[in-house]
This record gives sequence, structure tokens and C-alpha cells, in this order.
Amino acid sequence: MSYETAVFDLDGTLLDTLEDLYLATNTALERHFLPLRTRDEVRLFVGNGVEMLIRRAVPAGTDEKTILSVLADFKTTYAAICEDHTRPYDGIMEMLTALREQGIRVAVVSNKFDAATKKLCAKYFGDLVEVAIGERAGVRKKPAPDTVHEALKELGVTLDSAVYIGDSDVDIQTARNCGMPCISVTWGLRDKDLLIENGAKVLVDLPETLLGVIIV
Repeated sequence: MSYETAVFDLDGTLLDTLEDLYLATNTALERHFLPLRTRDEVRLFVGNGVEMLIRRAVPAGTDEKTILSVLADFKTTYAAICEDHTRPYDGIMEMLTALREQGIRVAVVSNKFDAATKKLCAKYFGDLVEVAIGERAGVRKKPAPDTVHEALKELGVTLDSAVYIGDSDVDIQTARNCGMPCISVTWGLRDKDLLIENGAKVLVDLPETLLGVIIV
């Protein structure tokens, strides 16, 4: 079917943010004299919000006070460097432009904290993304359906003709919890085999292919 609304994940789906997340994570760890993590380790830690990223990054048994301090350092560092190496994946701008030209409503829902989500979407996508929602107090993160429901409400649309697009197992679970169809992209932070293991039904390898799946 054709869809009238596309709800996108951000990291690993629209934006390649891994390098800046990796650098901010290791900067925070280094300040507390904790072991550094590899880029690939950070790639696997991303997806459930920044607090979970840090809890996965610190050594097992790290005390709560230190975890929260590392988290605070990460947030400060990432806010300062989040645009340094981040960029849209190849073909994303053209795909989003084509969606908007076809009248498709576009929202972004991320487990990245809300200020960074809005900042990055405004910088890179401008009017191509109508609504951008990130993690904030009082709203459950993905895979809970809350932020997706809020995005649809802000757009003034319903679930009936909406599709969710993401790159991770968390995104598959989010779509399932929302009762939405899901398109999984393979250029992001998770391997295709992991996506399939977690129930991915529709997979696309290129943004231009994604365009053809959304607009049938």
C-alpha cells in the first residue's frame, strides 16, 4: 500500500552520527579514568537512549554516582560536538525531498535526547522534517509507543496510513508496539542478520529503494 505519513528513526537511519557518539562517549569515560570503548562497541550500545549508552559503556560494577557523572559529561560533550562529523547518509536528502514533493508527511522520533534531536533535524533537514521528538522526562522512550503517538498527534494524522522506518531491533519493536508496519534499513547501526532475527519483514538497502516502498 501507499503511505501518507513516514515516521523515521534518526541515528543510523537518516543521520550517520556514530563518530560523534563514539568520541563523546570516550571523552566522558576518559575524564573518569575508565577504559575506553571501540567504535564498534559504541555502535552496538546505541539505540536505547544516552543513559543506556553510558550504562553499557562503563565497566560492570561501576557505582551509580560515577555512572551519572559520566552521563552528565557525555551530554555536555555531545552537545558541543554533535555536528562535527555527523551527516545524512548518501541519498537521504533526495529521498526526503521526493517524499515531501509527493505530499508525504514526515516526522522523526529518536531516543536521542530531545534538544539534540531537534537541533540536528533543524540543521540538516529544515522543513523536510515537520516534527522531531527525542527523549525527555515524563515520556517513555522507544520501544514504548509514546513518542510515535505524540509525533502523529503533532502532525494531525492517524496510524492508519503511517509507516515506521528504522535501522534497529528497537525500531522493529517500536513499530510493533504502535501497531504500525515497519521498514528496516540496512545501512545503519545494526547488521541485516540481526534485523531479520528480530522480525524484520521489509528490508531496504538504499534510500532510493525506500522511496519506492513508501510511495507505491
